[in-house]
Amino acid sequence: MDDDIFHDMDGSIDPFVVGFFIIFGLIALVIVLTIAMMIFRGLNIWSRNNNSPLLTVPATLVGKRQEHSRSQDSSTTWYYVTFELPGHDRLELPVHGQQWGTLVEGDRGQLTYQGTRFKGFDRVPQDR
Repeated sequence: MDDDIFHDMDGSIDPFVVGFFIIFGLIALVIVLTIAMMIFRGLNIWSRNNNSPLLTVPATLVGKRQEHSRSQDSSTTWYYVTFELPGHDRLELPVHGQQWGTLVEGDRGQLTYQGTRFKGFDRVPQDR
């Protein structure tokens, strides 16, 4: 008899081996689909941002926040700023840490952005 991992010595199918391969295959499929969805989502956001107009609008910085992620060997911080636009619409954009550090809540000026990409913020001097 040929060596066949799916059959017992008596020739019957071993349900444990078949079950192992089914579970292993399903887990691998879930991992591959998750990675593919993440790539697709990233490409979709990138494409949408590229197709969005570059806008410069008056805005007021109304909020700043940080989001931290830690693993065993590293730590990552994401920075976000929220602007209030004309009509009281609010827009939260990710920024680099250096940009985040130079912006102050209450600043008013001209916000330049494209989709969800922060392009710049030019402060307008305020009368104090």
